[in-house]
Amino acid sequence: MGTNKCQKGDPLWSARLLYTNPQAIKDAHYRFLLSGADVITTATYQASVSGFMNHLDVSCDRAKELMMSGVHLAKETDFKVWHRPQIECIAAAGADFVAFETIPSLKEAKALVDLLREFPDVKAWLSFSCKAVIGSDQLVAVGVNCCPPALLQPLLDSAASLGTDPCWVVYPNSGEDWDSEHGWRTSKTASSSIPKLSHTWRKQGAALIGGCCRVGPDEIAELRRELKGSSTTAE
Repeated sequence: MGTNKCQKGDPLWSARLLYTNPQAIKDAHYRFLLSGADVITTATYQASVSGFMNHLDVSCDRAKELMMSGVHLAKETDFKVWHRPQIECIAAAGADFVAFETIPSLKEAKALVDLLREFPDVKAWLSFSCKAVIGSDQLVAVGVNCCPPALLQPLLDSAASLGTDPCWVVYPNSGEDWDSEHGWRTSKTASSSIPKLSHTWRKQGAALIGGCCRVGPDEIAELRRELKGSSTTAE
């Protein structure tokens, strides 16, 4: 945070953000947690009650609040704190399942599984944007989403080598490439590979097969036709 968010020579250093942009601090904490950090520090380097009073022209009470806010922001960035209100709303609305998808780290996945215990009537599936395996009685499936279709077979092979036997859910993206200048590079062979590869995924244990980004109703219809008569659900 001190590297990216501070003005050179600022006497408050990154602590100024407690006053000017607390959301930036939470965003930074969150990025570090996603990167695997086990400990995040408060943005109170160079912070002091007198410093806030002198350089922000605030009262003593307000300066003390700012000091404490550094701790509050760090605690609020906890994965469970962030996800809890969303799950509360979805559960209250009566969803059949909660899809925790595109999860980028095992740390966040473990936090979600722990959080599920607060909602004993909620069932969920968990899909990663990286390879990792985690289990819970409340998870109806574990798998991968939003990766190119060609990556699924080696990922499922790798997961099988771990000796676990969960119900797998896989829903890759279309496999198209994003070009920052020209947008999506469309390819007929990209999304069409999903129906062709679906049989391999089913043999590897995938019980839920579908599509993520750039996979629309037409592609799902084709996938359904390919798997018609099987016990696999395509959505």
